[in-house]
Amino acid sequence: MNRITTIATVVCALSAAFLALAQPPLAQLRLVEPTHFIPIVGNWIVTKDGAKSVLMVDGRQWKRGESSGGLADKARAIYGSKHEDFIDNVKAFAYFPYAIAQDIDDFSNGEISMRFQMVDGALDSCAGILFNVKPNGDYLTVRFNGKEDNLVLWTFNKGTRKFVKKGAEDMPLQRKEWHAMKIAVQGTKLEGYLNGKKLLDYTLPEPVTGKVGVWSKTDSVSLFDDFMVSEVH
Repeated sequence: MNRITTIATVVCALSAAFLALAQPPLAQLRLVEPTHFIPIVGNWIVTKDGAKSVLMVDGRQWKRGESSGGLADKARAIYGSKHEDFIDNVKAFAYFPYAIAQDIDDFSNGEISMRFQMVDGALDSCAGILFNVKPNGDYLTVRFNGKEDNLVLWTFNKGTRKFVKKGAEDMPLQRKEWHAMKIAVQGTKLEGYLNGKKLLDYTLPEPVTGKVGVWSKTDSVSLFDDFMVSEVH
């Protein structure tokens, strides 16, 4: 059975209040947190791209990284009594901003896709799909790095980040333009796509299970839109 879930990113499911936002310069953006994603690390806000509301990670004030405001309450809402282990691991990854999608409790098979736009970033210019998020804070991410022009799979396990596999070829992408990213998961088989081209093909050590979301790095300023989860059961 297929189940398609669109996590508001922003096309039309965001509240009418967000649609009323003006489009000020980056330095004047209102700090309005999203309702369809739970910010865990970094500054995540809703802003405008033309007439559309989009999700934005703003890393311009990043120094050593910090968790988002109200982390304890957010972690408790996601994982209940297990939230303390989650918080401890989150602090270890505080230089990797990420936000967890609401209403997707356990993604294991199917596809996750999104559009992203790299806007700014002196140290990094990254955007990624977050998945396999565990109650202890471990997760996987497939991300694009605009400084390196590559798509890469990373693991985050017990406070340690580890490179897994790089895409088959580098693909330079323009800043301030929209691009598409997708992952496809079937059991332990993982595929990663960039602008419709398959670049990653990898067999994971165990099946995927857990929450999903969006990911970034240090001082990146990136936009996210059309985040969609297609689950196959």
